[in-house]
Amino acid sequence: MSRRVRAAVLVEGIVQGVGFRPFVYGLATGLGLDGLVGNDERGVFIEVEGADDGVEEFLATLRTSPPPLARVERISAGRIPTTGEAGFVIADSATGGRRSAFVSPDVATCADCLREMGDPADRRSGYAFTNCTNCGPRFTIVRGVPYDRPNTTMAAFAMCADCAREYHDPADRRFHAQPVCCPACGPRLRLLDRNGEEIAGDPLEGATRLLGDGGIVAVKGLGGYHLAALAASTPAVTELRERKHREERPFAVMVPDLAAARRLCEVDEAEEHLLTSRARPIVLLRRRPGAIVAPPVAPGNRWLGLMLPYTPLHHLLLRRLATPIVLTSGNVSDEPIVYVDEDAIPRLGGIADAFLTHDRPIHTRTDDSVLRLFRGQALPIRRSRGYVPHPLALAWPCPRTVLGCGAELKHTFCLARDGHAFVSHHIGDLENYETLRSFTEGVEHFRRLFDLTPEVVAHDLHPEYLSTKYALAQDGVTLVGVQHHHAHLASCLADNGVEGPVIGVAFDGLGYGEDATLWGGEFMVADLSDFRRAGHLATAPMPGGVAAIKEPWRMAAAHLEAAYDGDVPADLDVVRRNAARWEAVVALARSGVSAPLTSSMGRLFDAVAAIVGVRDAITYEGQAAIELEQRSDLEERGAYTCRLVGEDPFLVPAAELIRAVVEDLRAGTDPALIAARFHNAVARVVADGCARVREVTGLTTVAVSGGVFQNVLLLGRAVDLLEERGFRVLTHHRVPPNDGGISLGQAAVAAARDRLSRASLG
Repeated sequence: MSRRVRAAVLVEGIVQGVGFRPFVYGLATGLGLDGLVGNDERGVFIEVEGADDGVEEFLATLRTSPPPLARVERISAGRIPTTGEAGFVIADSATGGRRSAFVSPDVATCADCLREMGDPADRRSGYAFTNCTNCGPRFTIVRGVPYDRPNTTMAAFAMCADCAREYHDPADRRFHAQPVCCPACGPRLRLLDRNGEEIAGDPLEGATRLLGDGGIVAVKGLGGYHLAALAASTPAVTELRERKHREERPFAVMVPDLAAARRLCEVDEAEEHLLTSRARPIVLLRRRPGAIVAPPVAPGNRWLGLMLPYTPLHHLLLRRLATPIVLTSGNVSDEPIVYVDEDAIPRLGGIADAFLTHDRPIHTRTDDSVLRLFRGQALPIRRSRGYVPHPLALAWPCPRTVLGCGAELKHTFCLARDGHAFVSHHIGDLENYETLRSFTEGVEHFRRLFDLTPEVVAHDLHPEYLSTKYALAQDGVTLVGVQHHHAHLASCLADNGVEGPVIGVAFDGLGYGEDATLWGGEFMVADLSDFRRAGHLATAPMPGGVAAIKEPWRMAAAHLEAAYDGDVPADLDVVRRNAARWEAVVALARSGVSAPLTSSMGRLFDAVAAIVGVRDAITYEGQAAIELEQRSDLEERGAYTCRLVGEDPFLVPAAELIRAVVEDLRAGTDPALIAARFHNAVARVVADGCARVREVTGLTTVAVSGGVFQNVLLLGRAVDLLEERGFRVLTHHRVPPNDGGISLGQAAVAAARDRLSRASLG
């Protein structure tokens, strides 16, 4: 007979709010074991007693078959004296030590809850807040840890007898499900007019009727309010654009189910997996010809951003409508998403005709995540709801707690400790008080949630970024300035668990360089702690500074002036279209006043877009380059010649590319072919530049990062050429290549320098 033993076990990772304690209870009682399980600030603690072979089977199952939502980082187990106490119980949560427990992201509604909602005989039939241990709100409602109901925004909703019975029943799917509720005791839907007055009748029926009549409805979701309109209605979508002041940036579309997604877009197996994952992100998909979507949803775009319903409310609304809806962030353009009920009417009353809302507070605003597929793997564009605050495992530990303050656009922050990096939800463009407050409040929330006090604060070199100013205002910390493009490459290295050195290619709109110019077309030799600039795009002035970003024709003027030494062909349409201001802008470029020099590849894409007639002015960041990619003929494999010149650092002569584009244009070549040949030329520049660096360094691994590499046409062609030449290529798959990944890179650089500093002292 096996001897009786007792083991103390600690399970760390995302193990709170994911049904881990009920799972342990069921496993232990099924094996006839005694003991206890509970939450504490570290994770889940367990004591289990019984026959030796039963305890061993328990530990083995714990390691190999945890609950589906759990992400187990570590299991520690050791023998302790037996007590002889019979029975297995869920103990009260323990507090007091340093918090290291992780918090689960929000999880899309599970199939079991959907079945209950669709069953007329079930007490949760049609209930918009149905959830269980396998699904529902987590991060957006949690105020602190341990993850127990009093530490969430559900604290104010006392459970009714039926819900309490489910909550305490070890055999029930809602055993210790913290947000558990029902129509008798949980949150309640309401439909309000734009003045905040409640509209009589069934809220869902009223919202469905308004949307069906072409209205705009603000819908309170998991992480904030969305604005909804029928995706097939041109008048409704046009009105939404006008009211929201969002002229052309594509809207996301929520579809009722996969069949509806396939009617609008091509969906392969990997894309289906992303669409139906528990995170339920927006996935960028190839639009089908003739897809029934109003033209203003995604003007001139080959791609549509689709998502499936991820809350019970979404499912109920889409089930009634039975047609796709636009579902876009509830904000006026450039402001953060509205998430506080008291702000909804004042800020969205001029946009929405009605508000489908409820009384469960949102603690943390969280936008939808956006991903696309690249070679069968996720390429994040925005990492937020459904993924945050899941920590990213780091290949090397942080000696001290680090805060990466991020950049300015697509802002995130990152707190890192030991072997984990907590990259925040998407904050937005850090250009006003609202987003700055969202940033500072977010940092404080993460600090409390994960018990992190930064000792090292990393920041961008740009002195005017609000994130930099925030960092410089912190007392009692070690400050680490990190060059923008080094942070991009370090982000890619951390994303892939590689320390370097590697050949790094960082292409983006711009970032502050060490020589006080604006970089953005960079070839580097880099590791996590340092970098050397090995090559870059030849610099060009940005006439008017920020105006040159908003009006790409200005960059066209600057690049044409340089390419033709002042003798720009007068027959070019871009010159004629902007004749009234052309000479003044060229003069500004020549003078160097309000015309900072930049090596930005993003700005070169802008210039080419204007030259070929794609766009002279933009209404959202990156629009001209995005539309140049959209215009490209995907079958074209020809490329313009661009010979690298000089060394240490070598230069990429933009003038050669500009002249080739102009020659084709004047010869009557289709702009779609010109756009494709330009993309192919830049891909060859990437491969040629990396080959040149390999000749000097012997390095054979390339990391590519920066917002320009969201362009999958360029990324695909560049990776193909690099791999053909024998390079190993690192791309992003956990954080975005754009500035949303900068904070992780900053934290990785600061931690690496901290390790080196401590090693030199030791």
